[in-house]
Formats: sequence, C-alpha cells, structure tokens
Amino acid sequence: MTIGWHFDNTYSKLSDTFKEKVKPTPVHSPELVVLNDRLAKDLTLDFSKVEKKDLSQIFSGNTLPEGSSTLAQAYAGHQFGHFTMLGDGRAVLLGEHLVNNTNRFDVQFKGSGRTSFSRSGDGRAVLGPMLREYIISEAIHSLKIPTTRSLAVVKTGEKIVRENLLPGAILTRVASSHIRVGTFQYIAAKQNINDLNTLVDYTINRHYPEIKSSKNKALDLLNLVMERQCKLVVNWMRVGFIHGVMNTDNMAISGETIDYGPCAFMDNYNPKTVFSSIDKFGRYSFSNQPPITKWNLSRFAECLIPLIDNNEDKAIQLATEAIDNFQNIYEEKWLNMMRDKLGLFGKTKDDKKLIDDLLTWMEKNKADYTNTFCYLMNISIGNSSLYDDKEFINWSNNWKNRISINDNSKEKSLELMKETNPIIIPRNHKVEEALKSANEDNLEVMNKLLSKFDNPYGEQEGIEDYQLPSLDDNYQTFCGT
Repeated sequence: MTIGWHFDNTYSKLSDTFKEKVKPTPVHSPELVVLNDRLAKDLTLDFSKVEKKDLSQIFSGNTLPEGSSTLAQAYAGHQFGHFTMLGDGRAVLLGEHLVNNTNRFDVQFKGSGRTSFSRSGDGRAVLGPMLREYIISEAIHSLKIPTTRSLAVVKTGEKIVRENLLPGAILTRVASSHIRVGTFQYIAAKQNINDLNTLVDYTINRHYPEIKSSKNKALDLLNLVMERQCKLVVNWMRVGFIHGVMNTDNMAISGETIDYGPCAFMDNYNPKTVFSSIDKFGRYSFSNQPPITKWNLSRFAECLIPLIDNNEDKAIQLATEAIDNFQNIYEEKWLNMMRDKLGLFGKTKDDKKLIDDLLTWMEKNKADYTNTFCYLMNISIGNSSLYDDKEFINWSNNWKNRISINDNSKEKSLELMKETNPIIIPRNHKVEEALKSANEDNLEVMNKLLSKFDNPYGEQEGIEDYQLPSLDDNYQTFCGT
C-alpha cells in the first residue's frame, strides 16, 4: 500500500524539555467519518486504494505510518490571562510530512489519549467539536485565511464523559507547525538560555529563514511574528470570525489560525459579540481580538528579552519599541482591508470616517455584517428593506462619491469588493444543523455545507438559505474539552 508518506521529524530531535515521546492510545472500534481528499492531494498523499477499515486504523492511531515519530509537545499559556504550564494533553504529533522535499507539514492526532501533560483530563475528544474544527478550518481556508487544516475525522467507537456520554472521535490536523507563543513561554519559564536559543533558531529555520543571518534574530523574529499576526487578525475581522479562545497557547508562530474550540461567525454587526460560554467578560470578543493579539505578542516579547540584548534594560527598551508599533501596523492593515471591502482605491483623509460611519449604522440597526457588503455589491440577499433607511442612503451617496474619485474604474472597484467580501460564511445555525445530523450518522448536511465553500466569493445556485443569519440571539459555543 503506497500512500506517499514522507516523514522527516526535526522536532523529535530536540531535547526532552520540548516534548514527551508517546504513542496514541489504541481505540476499540475506529470508523472513518470523513477524509479530506482535496487536502490529501495537496499533501501528495493517495488513499484511493486503501480500504475504509484500514483508513480507520491509520487515522485513529492504531496503525502508525512508517517513518512517524510520535510525541506530545510541551508548551505553556496564559489562559484568560492566567499563566499555566500546559502541553499536548490530548494530542499526539505523528511527525513532519514533506511535500516535494521542501514544504514541511505537521500531522497531528487530536483526541488520541492521555499524555503526561493531560493533568486531570482524559486525553479524548468528542465527535461534535472535531467535526466543528473540520468544517470551520476548511471554510477558513476557502476564505483565503491562513489556517491549520483538517485531513480526517474518525469515530473511536467509545463513549466519552462530558456533560453526558458522547461519541469519541479523533481529528487529524495538518499545520505548517504547532510552535506557539506558549512554546516560548514554556521554555522561558525553564530559564535555560541554551534551549531558548535552540527554539529561536529552530523557529527561524522553519518559518522565517530570511533572518537566519540577522545580527539580532530574536528582535527580528518578534517583528516578523507581529506582522503575520496582524495580517491574520485583520483577515478574521474581514469575515466576522471570532476565535473565541485567544490564549497564548492558541497563537501559532507561523501566523496560522489554530484551535477551533468555541469559535463562531458574527451575524448582526456588534463589536462586543461573544459566543463562547466560558468568556463571561468578553475578553475575546470580536472587537477585543486586536488588543488581545498585542497582549499575547507582549508575552512573546518577554520570553525573548534574554536574547534581544545582554543588557536587560536595553533589551526591554527594544522589545517595548517593537510592541508599541503594533497599533500602527494593525490599523494600517485594517484600514486597507476595509478600503478593499468598499472597493476604494487610493487613500483620502475621510476614508476612516466613511468606514466608521457605516459600522456605526450597522451596529445601531443590527445589520448583518456579511450581507451588508453583499448588498453593496448588488448581490441578492433576500429582504433588503433595512437599506431603505435614510441614514444609510445618505452614507451610500457619500460612498458612491468616494468611489467616483478612485484612481480606477467602477468595474475594478466591484471586482476588488468581490475578491474581499465572501457571499457566504459558515452560519452558526447551519454548522449546528450539520453537527446534529452527523451525530445521527447523516453526513449529507455537512457535505452539502462544505460544498458551498468551494467558492465562497462567487455567486452560486441555491445558496439563499445559507445567507440567512441565525434567529437565535442567545447562541453559545462550547470548548469541547
């Protein structure tokens, strides 16, 4: 059976401080639920000649591919602001798969059993949250946002104790790496300067090779990670995505979206929107995502202080100056993104006011975030009577006047808007419908939902139902652990 695995496991060669060698805990009756053929092709893997029962064994961890080197990674994290030493308590890294001998991808099992980092947890995952991650991560990828991907989900054939007995499952996650801000926090807390240097060099070799010969690698790494994180969060804000649990252990150094726990998408525009049942004070609300990103990056900067300069005061000054630049970087990227959403070329001094006025109107009138931009692109969204409002018409006239002074044509403006604004997003109620059906062994609803994201920016037949916002103003999401 030639699948095409090509493992080259560099992380496993790091010292034991970074990881624990551990194998997935075998499961009794694994059953493949879904396999991502498109991602498999991207990874140059061919499962077409593998029987379903054998696939179930592979993606449950019962049968390990040749060349794999399984381990649990150590990391720490500020969880809702509180520092904790953590690690992969329910995940096992299978290894690093090479594509065309150059592109390196972590392949990880999530829900594969206990490790030494499990604390009081059972090391398992349940079907609903794993399918949620599968759906949302693949939708985020289709929305052109950097993200970890989902290769497969299997049921374990076991019942897992949560609020009640639920079907167990394992997700196979693919990432450019699983190095987190929390990884640096863990190593920094150990106060071993050699390990910290090793982690910086390893991270640069893997993700930022352009600064290998830098005179101040730690400071340059901080600036590059900040650049990528700003870009990532601006993309979240573009589509109304709320991560829900932006702990430092959930911030990937690669700049990919990682960990789809209590995530959701905003319907009616409200910057204070929170869906996570455990986020009682709105720490990770929609509008708080940028300042929390800065807060997390500050924790990253603290880890790097010993490497930025031998003089601690000077190191702190340099790190502080870098972090203080976050707001300028983010605001420029956000403003340019919003210009793209409105089809604005060039810059004028009144652009921010034009954008703010629209967002203020949307919040006041509970306008749907996604559908408002569809309306501006002349895309049918059902009942559009909301936009007959005089205040909106006045704003629209100002917007059209701004469009008219673009240094490009109206056609180009519309083209830019259509490249930036999705027509559909994974509506929360549609995701819940898919998960409910999947728990009843019916994957048709989920597959239909996923098919709509083959082209979320293009007009499609039969998507009207997928454009409607939820009627549930009290919708909540749950972590799944």
